Amino acid sequence: MSDMMLARYAKPVPRYTSYPTAPHFHTGVDDLTYAGWLTSLPPGTPLSLYVHIPFCDRLCWFCGCHTKQVLRYDPIAAYLPSVFKEMETVASLLNGRGQAVALHLGGGSPSMLQPKDLIELASRVRQGFDVSRELEFSIEIDPNDMTDDRYDAFAQAGVTRISVGVQDFNPKVQHAINRIQTYDQTKAVVDGMRQRGVTSVNLDVLYGLPHQTVASVVATVDQALSMNPDRLALFGYAHVPWMKTHQRMIDEAALPDPAERLRQSTAAAERICAAGYVAIGIDHFAKPSDGLAVACKSGKLHRNFQGYTTDEAPALIGLGASSIGNLPQGYVQNITATGEYTRAIRERGLAVAKGLPLSDEDRMRGWVIERLMCDFAVSVDELRNRFKHLAAPIVIEMSYAAQGDQDGVVWFDGHTFSITELGRPFVRSVAATFDTYLASGVGRHSVAV
Repeated sequence: MSDMMLARYAKPVPRYTSYPTAPHFHTGVDDLTYAGWLTSLPPGTPLSLYVHIPFCDRLCWFCGCHTKQVLRYDPIAAYLPSVFKEMETVASLLNGRGQAVALHLGGGSPSMLQPKDLIELASRVRQGFDVSRELEFSIEIDPNDMTDDRYDAFAQAGVTRISVGVQDFNPKVQHAINRIQTYDQTKAVVDGMRQRGVTSVNLDVLYGLPHQTVASVVATVDQALSMNPDRLALFGYAHVPWMKTHQRMIDEAALPDPAERLRQSTAAAERICAAGYVAIGIDHFAKPSDGLAVACKSGKLHRNFQGYTTDEAPALIGLGASSIGNLPQGYVQNITATGEYTRAIRERGLAVAKGLPLSDEDRMRGWVIERLMCDFAVSVDELRNRFKHLAAPIVIEMSYAAQGDQDGVVWFDGHTFSITELGRPFVRSVAATFDTYLASGVGRHSVAV
């Protein structure tokens, strides 16, 4: 692969965990809009619930999340009642419609929650919503938070899947990103949760971090694989210091260039696949029997703000500061600052800051981008069946994209638009050609490799 080709396709583009992407949300969507969307959901609609805990007891310099460091538990204790009240408001507006099939706690570090608070949160979800007996309950864990009583509380609350951030086990890299975490700490969490009945373990590994090399990334992957995870995510570090100012603590001179990032991701992916895992999309891997691999094989893989998922719920309810909801009508995002969020919930019961209603064209382009990100291909017949006359212009765009491709990245025969093996590392760049919002220049993004 030539340096010129890499330069063409490694330009900054969105990660496409949504379409349209969050920089295009606007204040024209408010509490009243959101309430109307909730009350019009059909009975029995599957619901996916996301609860954001925007606190950490240390600030990792690589982090791109909405979070803040706290040295005491008091801010978390003061924040939770607002989340519970928002939950009550949403449940009241739904008035029994919908069934919760998935619950995800993200952050920040939701593993900071004290045992009694985690149990109460789970209890309130079950009180407020019709919860499926097969609820998938996942939580993100920082191993530095874990204590015996937290292990037991997770089990009592009904957690079924854990996601543990590994990032890199190399001490030099850990110091460069302010994330000190040993292999033994991480393995203790995996073993401890499995002993308490958790049926699925996901580990996150990063490439593109300061001081990383191909050899060091592969070494971390080998250590992660030794824990026998059910799923493994291999994310590229997104360096966005203009948006996350704490990333300025990272020495940019120590960051690998796009060519080295590609070498790291390729070597790591090859190692994971050699261990028997199935490649899922651009950055996930799963055991062949895992639901994610099964969904990928059957064409039922989806992508949302948590990455690749088997979650088919048409309504994602975001709870907590900065959380994003995705309903059939559009997107909503809560106020980011925890103090302002808390005041809004106290006064109004909801705390919507902005959002975006979806047009039929948005839905169509979002579907095309999701299929490219998940399957690396789009069926023109299915596109036309789903979106009728709206499909004609995008089919023409597919044809133009194929005609203009000088590198063998895409292929189009009139029936299927697909990304070649050579082009798969650049699927985000290909997807961006169908993004009509990107040219507006709103928002800055990380490199595509």
